[in-house]
Amino acid sequence: MITVQNLSKTYADKAVLTEASTRFPAGRVTSLIGPNGAGKSTLLMLMAGLIKPSQGAAFFEGKEVSEIPVSDYAKKVATLRQTPGFSMRLRVNELVAFGRFPHTRGLLNTEDRQIIDEALEFLSLEHLSDRYIDELSGGQRQMAFLAMTIAQQTPVLLLDEPLNNLDMKHAVQIMQALRRLSDEQGRTVILVIHDINFAANYSDQIVALKSGRIQFEGSVTETLTEERLKGLYELNFEIIDSERGRVCNYFTPHTGV
Repeated sequence: MITVQNLSKTYADKAVLTEASTRFPAGRVTSLIGPNGAGKSTLLMLMAGLIKPSQGAAFFEGKEVSEIPVSDYAKKVATLRQTPGFSMRLRVNELVAFGRFPHTRGLLNTEDRQIIDEALEFLSLEHLSDRYIDELSGGQRQMAFLAMTIAQQTPVLLLDEPLNNLDMKHAVQIMQALRRLSDEQGRTVILVIHDINFAANYSDQIVALKSGRIQFEGSVTETLTEERLKGLYELNFEIIDSERGRVCNYFTPHTGV
C-alpha cells in the first residue's frame, strides 16, 4: 500500500534520513522504533506528504505521493502529528467533525454526523462529546484527536508518537483502539512509538531506525531480539515471553553496555 524507495531528507547539509527503502503491509500495524534523532518522524511526515524529500520518493498504491492531489490524498491517508494544536475553543464533537472535512468541506450531512458519533463511540468518548478540548486531561485530548483521525475514514493512518505524555491507562486504550482498527476494519496503521513494550505487544511489523537509516525490519519475533535491541538502543535487554505477551526489559538487565 505504502512503499518508500531511496528516501532521503537533508536539512542544511545535515542528513536526517538516508536512502530509506521499505514496504508497509496493508491492514497491519507497523511501529517505527529507534532512539531520538533516528529519523522516524521524518519518515512518517515524508509518507504523509507534509515535507518534501531531498532524494527518492514515497508511493501510495504505486503512485508517487507528491503527484497525488492533497484533497485526494486526505481521503486515503490520515495523519496525526506529534503535537496537534487548535487555537480555537472547540468542543470534542466539533474537533472530531474536522475529520470529515476532506469529504464534505465542512457541510456535514446525516451520514457524516453518524460517522462522528461512531468515532466517539469507538473510543468511548460519548460522555465527553460536549466538553471543550481545553477542559480535558492530556490523555483525553489525545483520544479526541485520535477520534478525529478515525472519523476521516481513511484506509491508512499515520500517527506520530500518539502515546506521548500519556499515563498507562490512556496509552493502553489508544493501542487497543489501533489494534481494533486493524483487526476489525482492516485499516493500515503506521506509528512512531518509543515504548518498546507497546510496540512488542500490539504490532504486526517493526521498522527500526538509527542515525537516519533503517537498521532492520520484520515481524516482532524476527526483530525484537536481545542482540538487535542492544545494537539499536545501546542498552542491554532481557526478552521475557509469557502468556500475557512479550516484555523487553531494559530496566534491570545484567550490567554492562
